[in-house]
Amino acid sequence: MTTTMTTTEPPVSRSRLEINLIRLLEETQQMANGNKTKDWKYEKWLEDRRLVVLYGSQTGTAQEVAERIGREAQRYFFLATVAAMDDYPIEDFFGSKLVIFVASTTGQGDDPDNMRVFFKSLWARRKNRQLLSHLNFGVIGLGDSSYQKFNYAAKRLNNLLLYLGGQPLQKIGLGDDQHDLGPDFVVDSWLKDWWAKAMELYPFPEGLKPIDKAILPMSKYRVRFVDEDSIDKDQCEKYVYCPEKEASQMNPCMANLTMNKRVTAPDHFQDVRLLEFDISHIKKRHMPGDVLMVQPQNMEEHVEEFLNVLGFDPERKFFLEQNDPNTPLPPLSVLPRPCTMKECVTNYLDILSVPKRFFFELLAFFTTDETEKEKFEEFASSEGQQDLFDYCNRPKRSIMEVLADFPHANKNIPFDYLFDLVPPIRPRPYSIASSSLMFPGRAQLLIAVVNYKTILKRPRLGLCTNWLSRQSTGALIPVWIKPGTLTFPPSEAAPPVIMIGPGTGCAPFRSYLQERVAAGHHENLVMIFGCRNRNKDHFFQGEWEGLETEGKLQLYCAFSRDQEDKIYVQHIMRENANTLWDLIGNKQALVYFAGNAKRVPIDVYEALTYICERGRGQGPQDAETYMKKDLEKRYQTETWA
Repeated sequence: MTTTMTTTEPPVSRSRLEINLIRLLEETQQMANGNKTKDWKYEKWLEDRRLVVLYGSQTGTAQEVAERIGREAQRYFFLATVAAMDDYPIEDFFGSKLVIFVASTTGQGDDPDNMRVFFKSLWARRKNRQLLSHLNFGVIGLGDSSYQKFNYAAKRLNNLLLYLGGQPLQKIGLGDDQHDLGPDFVVDSWLKDWWAKAMELYPFPEGLKPIDKAILPMSKYRVRFVDEDSIDKDQCEKYVYCPEKEASQMNPCMANLTMNKRVTAPDHFQDVRLLEFDISHIKKRHMPGDVLMVQPQNMEEHVEEFLNVLGFDPERKFFLEQNDPNTPLPPLSVLPRPCTMKECVTNYLDILSVPKRFFFELLAFFTTDETEKEKFEEFASSEGQQDLFDYCNRPKRSIMEVLADFPHANKNIPFDYLFDLVPPIRPRPYSIASSSLMFPGRAQLLIAVVNYKTILKRPRLGLCTNWLSRQSTGALIPVWIKPGTLTFPPSEAAPPVIMIGPGTGCAPFRSYLQERVAAGHHENLVMIFGCRNRNKDHFFQGEWEGLETEGKLQLYCAFSRDQEDKIYVQHIMRENANTLWDLIGNKQALVYFAGNAKRVPIDVYEALTYICERGRGQGPQDAETYMKKDLEKRYQTETWA
């Protein structure tokens, strides 16, 4: 016998307008299921007020903004479809009349992974200058003005849309992480202007007004609780990997973990692991530069704590159902049907993520305490963003910890709304650190286990790295392969290749080195590696020194803490400027950098500029011009925050 939940749902008041919108959305669901015939009034509504919101997101921030726009669209009676650019059918896009794009910039001015195919598809059609003449669009960029190519992906997309004849309903908005209020400072005002202009194009009939913000929005999904005895077996679904299809987020391979070894000294401050997976059941052979996507889970003690804070029965079962046919259900690989509350929190809800503004905006509906309600509304306002930053972002306070801080809200949250409050656990990409030629059917990863402190007593733990570090050999891990941001030349007749990889940034370069050695083409390979100590975190030391002894690799190492003066990879580059210039200037070497996105990429770029200045001997201005017009075309980076 299943116990019932002890929580009670607060009464929900909805306006007549919202009830009408819900009815329309329910009719959409019935039509999608074939249970209702379409009528001309509904067809006209659907055709006239359809908004497409497309995002390019690397870490999830742009996706969150896009989903916020989708929610706001309901208030204005638009039927919004929110999707990653690469996931939205290109032919459907060409038929769209009203589209908002939200694009972040990753690395050193790169497009996010999930907008690259879309951009290439548009670029391939650039000869048709009237292709998008029917389209009213707007672009929001999310970037960081401390980087040289600030919001480059959004600007480039905006320019291409204009070139193809698109009509900007609103001038591009460029959100900046460096602003005191973050990107929301731009996004808030941009959206206010956008909705005003959209309503001029698509006015309401007389008597109709936007749904008030004080009305509780409809939840993303519906939850239908079931008892064990009442479950219809025909509705039950569990995930089974299909090896005949390409492994993907919808079809992850349950890979056997064959190695989990610490590769830093026991007394070193950081735990770095070399992991190996049996991926022999994945059809695609991975290439150097590819990444292995890992779908992690929450750790058991966090799941138990979260369920206790909210007062949910961990074993209670439910079916998740769509409220909106444009919002797909989570994949079976993370949420079976039916699912227990414990399975849901373990596999799907990112309870360790830092909450965003909408979290507090929605939470304000569920508290029974006025003081809490005022605090939530403050955090959700533009004026309260500094307070929100100090409370959540600066100390990296998690959703689980925030809910524990507000006892008048945490026991009143309807389970349906948990899927709106807590984002899904996103898969993590890791550069593959091995070659499929040298290790067929295997993929190795080099990962640093994230564990650090803030002003909070409890250490901050990286979800995926800590979960992986705890797995024993034989564990089954959901994985799939995707192209990374680095592309390497074929082994045959390749030009010289200079690889700069401090710390775990060396991972993709080990894959390429192994590929070249296994193929018998190991000429003109240069590795510049950096770490703290020769005897504590010198990854792959024996392997690379062996290649150096055999004349298959030129190896340069920087050990920053083995002497009084710190030495980093950029110092080693400057010390060997003549040798590196011969490869860069005279032999047209390709140059790669992978590592942390903070200061090192800038220092490496400046070191490359110094090498060019010294080699060409024509001053700093000439070197900068050479970098921009020549070397940048041969220079690739892969960085992460």
